[in-house]
Formats: sequence, C-alpha cells, structure tokens
Amino acid sequence: MTETATTVRRTAPGGSELPLTEAYDTALLDLDGVVYAGPNAIEHAVDALAAARAAGMRLAYVTNNASRPPRVVAAHLSELGVPAEPADVINSAQAAARVLSDKLPAGAKVLVVGGLGLEEALAERGLVAVRTLAEEPLAVVQGFDASVGWTHLAEASYAVQSGLPWVASNTDVTVPTARGIAPGNGMLVAAVRAATGVEPEVAGKPLPPMHRETVLRTGAKRPLVVGDRLDTDIEGAFNGGVDSLLVFTGVTTPAELLAAPAEHRPTYLAADLRGLLTGHAPVSARAGGGFSCGGFAAVAQDGVLRLEGVGADRWDGLRALCAAAWTALDADGEPVDGRKALAELGF
Repeated sequence: MTETATTVRRTAPGGSELPLTEAYDTALLDLDGVVYAGPNAIEHAVDALAAARAAGMRLAYVTNNASRPPRVVAAHLSELGVPAEPADVINSAQAAARVLSDKLPAGAKVLVVGGLGLEEALAERGLVAVRTLAEEPLAVVQGFDASVGWTHLAEASYAVQSGLPWVASNTDVTVPTARGIAPGNGMLVAAVRAATGVEPEVAGKPLPPMHRETVLRTGAKRPLVVGDRLDTDIEGAFNGGVDSLLVFTGVTTPAELLAAPAEHRPTYLAADLRGLLTGHAPVSARAGGGFSCGGFAAVAQDGVLRLEGVGADRWDGLRALCAAAWTALDADGEPVDGRKALAELGF
C-alpha cells in the first residue's frame, strides 16, 4: 500500500508497493533541474515521462521560473520530446498575477521587473504591465529574467520606496542552467530588499499561492509533487499536505537530504524521473536499533552514521540512512556525520 499525504513530521522516506504512476493521478513536476537544464533535457527524463503518460498519469509542469510564458515553455518541452500544451504549465508568474488581481482593480497598471512571462500572466488577470514608475503603476511585481539589470532593480527600488505593494514571483537563490548553477530571482529580490528595507509578498513555491494556483489549474485529486529542491518543491508539498518525490538531477545532494528538517523531507527519493515508474522499498525500524531498507541497515552512533549490509540498489541504502539521520536530528537537534556512509554507497 502507498502512504497518503500528510504534513506530520516524517522520520523516514515512504514506501509504495505500486509504481507511483498508479498510486497518484497527477505528477506536478518542477522543470529546471528535473525535466531540463537550460536548453537540454535531463538524462532519462523524456523516456520516463513518456512511460508515465502511457501508464495514465497526468503530467503538469510547475515552475518557479517566471521568465517565460507557458506557451513558450510548452513549445520547449515539445521540442525536447515531451509533448505539452500551454495549459499543462503553471508558473510563479501566474500565481503572482493572481495575488495582484485580488488586490487591484481591473485594468490596474503593474510595474514589471522581469520578462514576458510576467507580462502575459498579468494580462491574463486583466492587469496592465508597465516598465517605469512614471507610468503610475499601483504595484510592483518581480520575477527572474536573464535581462534584469541595475536599471530595472533601481526602478523597482524607487517604486517600493514610494509605498507600492511588492510581489515577488519566487525567491529561489539559484537556478540550474546548462553550464551549472547560476544566481536566481532570490538574489535579484535581495538587491531590492537591501535598497528599501521592505519584504515582498512571495507567490511561488513553497508558499500557499503557488499551491492554490496549481490546484485551481490542474484539478488534481491525488497529486505527487516532483522536484529537485528541498526548500521549494519539497517544502511546498509539505505546506500543501501532498506527497513528494525528490530527484537528484538538480541542486540537492544526498548530504543535504540527511540534514533536512521536517518540512524538507520528501515522501520518496530517486536518482531521476524513472522513480515515477517503480515501487519504492519501505524503511523498517530494527529491533536492535537503526533502520533497514532493501538489504541495507543504518544506525546513528555518537553523531556518526554507520551503514551495514549489502543491497542491490544504493538508493535503498540512502533511504535507510535518511531514517537514521532524521530520527537522530529530531532527538538531538544536531545533524549527524554521514560522509563515510555516503561514500560507501558511492555518493
């Protein structure tokens, strides 16, 4: 049987006898670092998503990246071999636009610091995008775009200092690209925050406006959040009370997972999107202490994780290590040292 969604403190990764494509009706997939990195598909992503779709799972793409409109993202996915329609893409620009439309009258002007994704999202909600404070906007919205520079950040700062409401699409500190990890919208937001001393209202993952937008647009009944980031994808699932799958094709490392607080602990973990197509071995508490999974056993002793046994799948070993590490962290308040155990698994 598959575990049901919960926001209680998780002390071990979950297990599922069923492939996740059968246990959940909709996969809410992050894009950057999960499906693609820059212009290129992540390894195994195209085939895994095709198999998930063939198994009857609906695929929706939920991203904090507000730079491109859904139609552009859908076209990019289709070019990579992942057929998608604009309605399959939900981004933080849409969530931010809904937050603003709830505050402002129809036709209100909004100062945009970002790209076309924000402009089109505002238009969808009946708002008008402008680029200068002189055009008398009633609010400011900020989202990631590679073109954003000092002039745009300064204009946003002047507007925020004047007292206008400020909504940020997201505050991801980094964004994966084809060349590596680059500064994300969180760094650009930090510049305006530093200049003004004001905190924005944030719409994107892991906060409720993004979950609300996703539910409204997909109608998912048994959703599974799939992502690569603990502080956005996994925490967003936790806040929304839905299950999650963490994949290691983006920014999160196994070492970071071992030190994760309760709100950053995924239901499932897998190397990549092929984890959607399989069941997941359960983690069991051992009578003598520690935890076992798929032939591996893990225990935390004197602040150090120790790995025992031999299994066919090193990810089962990581699941056992997570259980031991999270339990120790909850009990002692201090992360344990898992470097040696992770090295034994080849991480």
